[in-house]
Amino acid sequence: MSYQLAIIGGGPAGYTAAEAAGKAGWSVVLFEKNSLGGVCLNEGCIPTKTLLYSAKVYDYARHASKYAVAVPEASFDLGKIIARKSKVVRKLVLGVKSKLAARNVTVVTGEARVEDAHTVVCNGERYSCDHLLLCTGSQTFVPPIPGLENVPYWTHRDALDNKVLPQSLAIVGGGVIGMEFASFFSSLGVQVTVIEMLDEILGGIDREIAALLRADYAKRGVKFLLRTKVTCFEQAEDGTNIWYEQAEGEGCVKAGKVLMSVGRRPVTEGFGLENLRLERTGRGQVKVDSHLQTSVPGVYACGDLNGVSLLAHTAVREAEVAVHHMLGVPDEMSYRAIPGVVYTNPEVASVGQSEEQLQATGTAYRSWKLPMAFSGRFVAENEGVNGICKVLVAEEDDTLLGVHLYGNPASELIVLAGMMIEDRRTLSDWKRYVFPHPTVGEIFREL
Repeated sequence: MSYQLAIIGGGPAGYTAAEAAGKAGWSVVLFEKNSLGGVCLNEGCIPTKTLLYSAKVYDYARHASKYAVAVPEASFDLGKIIARKSKVVRKLVLGVKSKLAARNVTVVTGEARVEDAHTVVCNGERYSCDHLLLCTGSQTFVPPIPGLENVPYWTHRDALDNKVLPQSLAIVGGGVIGMEFASFFSSLGVQVTVIEMLDEILGGIDREIAALLRADYAKRGVKFLLRTKVTCFEQAEDGTNIWYEQAEGEGCVKAGKVLMSVGRRPVTEGFGLENLRLERTGRGQVKVDSHLQTSVPGVYACGDLNGVSLLAHTAVREAEVAVHHMLGVPDEMSYRAIPGVVYTNPEVASVGQSEEQLQATGTAYRSWKLPMAFSGRFVAENEGVNGICKVLVAEEDDTLLGVHLYGNPASELIVLAGMMIEDRRTLSDWKRYVFPHPTVGEIFREL
């Protein structure tokens, strides 16, 4: 069986590329060993946000009196929350299948293995292709900490399907995934402790914004152990003892359940990657050019496999660029304005460079900060809370370098900032656009 494009991996990069190439009239075969949609749709982006929205609604119900609304005895049903999450995932997976079917993409379920740049084997069948796209995604990294194998810990996948709340939860890792689960479980009344090796949560996010989120959640009862290295796990009668080291010495925290959330690693083994002899980066990821083509002509790598940006929306854009290059359509990948969002309540969103990054490179910049209360819409919908809009501009010409938001709905606003940064716009350019009133996005015109 011969195809113009063979794709390994049916996540955001894989199914986006398959649909785009199919739309162009190409014959496409897509291999996926699990479910279409990949980690993002099945056990990442979509299910976590579904759970977080239920928690947010519960938060609003509990605090409805701030808005002169009475909601007596607000409660939740965790089993039904999980069931709704599963329903949402099924619906979206069916949507992906429908899109691919409409583009005549051949979907093969099974573990594919690359023999060479033009041959893939799956389920005993051999498939030849003109172009090969690798989108194998990433997997949870679980560090080899002594005693961990003896305790019933969770990964994010386990936490998504759990139907019984623990009384307490220790989250090892204060990154995006860790903080989103801290948000979910603390909203539902679980005592949460976040253990982080670095001196601040959300590594890579502007530190001032990260500190605001941490302080907010500390007020809600979430405990944070920063600059803390977990050294050992020990099974206890009513949970797990987590032993740790700090500059001040050793300590121990007990929790009913442990969630390991220290990061993800690209999947580079198990599908014959070694047969292609591709050039790798210093960290082992597949090296690609601005068209996502590897060192072997006709072979492309998108998404987590190339290790540039382990985000679903980056993978989607990379897939579009890769297919355009195959089709001879001018296009090039830019990582100048990749937005990052933490879907806590309130949300955190960033795009461009942080102050720490600018300082590390010696870039001259100015910082502009406004409370979200400068937006009438924000004040109307966020009683008793505030947020911040932080904008970093080049000192010489006010070109936008970075935008960092704390407050709802940051996830919806950050795209406006991303477009400005990508197109190298200046602070004053925002004044030329007419924003609907009242909206939270109007705050950009106040700077």
